[in-house]
Amino acid sequence: MRIVLAAVLALASGASGTSFAQQAPDPRVADLVQSGALRVGLGLGSLTTATRDPTTGVVKGPALELGRALAARMGNQFVSVEYPRPGAVIDGLRASAWDVSILIVDPVRAEQVDFSHPFMQTDLTYLVAAGSTIQNAGDADQQGIRIAVARGDTSDLYLTRVLKRAELVRTDSIAAAVELLRTGAVGAVALNRPSLIAQSAALPGSRVLSDGFADIYSAMAVPKGHDGRLAYINEFIEDAKASGLVNRMIETLALQGVRAAAAAK
Repeated sequence: MRIVLAAVLALASGASGTSFAQQAPDPRVADLVQSGALRVGLGLGSLTTATRDPTTGVVKGPALELGRALAARMGNQFVSVEYPRPGAVIDGLRASAWDVSILIVDPVRAEQVDFSHPFMQTDLTYLVAAGSTIQNAGDADQQGIRIAVARGDTSDLYLTRVLKRAELVRTDSIAAAVELLRTGAVGAVALNRPSLIAQSAALPGSRVLSDGFADIYSAMAVPKGHDGRLAYINEFIEDAKASGLVNRMIETLALQGVRAAAAAK
């Protein structure tokens, strides 16, 4: 994290050849600059957004790092608005509780928020217990198989659309979904690959399937009706990819099965 923050400070101070430093408020984000704060919605529990260390209480993740970098670019104070799972971030829209968030792009969410260019990509797959007969992603959609998902997570949204025989079991957190697998109440947990790799390490004998059932992309999200803000963030995202900030963040956070998204065409 220190490496990422140092990179952000260097970019913000003009030490890089990229254009992260901003000399005057940009009219596209003038309302946010005037407020003095950038409220970033953090959906906890997934490595593609943010996680909290149960021992130290420290929060880390892409939503935190890119949120801080965006706030630094604008000259604003970074303010985190935390939610118990990524899908719950959408609930904050009704109360206008955040200005920007980081979520995995999904058409259901796109009805409520506008997404920036993607900055990171991975896939959705399954975590299964020792001795499971599920060998690949296609095996999971069978009668009698129960699949745990965090309510409103991308895996929930996607599998709700495509599953034909398996049963979805929705939980209030990613940790609760994994606990169902540990107790044998479900046959699999569906989630993004880096998060499942981390969860597998704490569940002896479990394994993450080698294939996935959907490619996914992480992006910044803004409430509908903020076209100028979205254009500004798109420039920020492209700068973050071109400067190497996204790659350094992936390396520093030790995200497995993840890579930076391609530059926008």
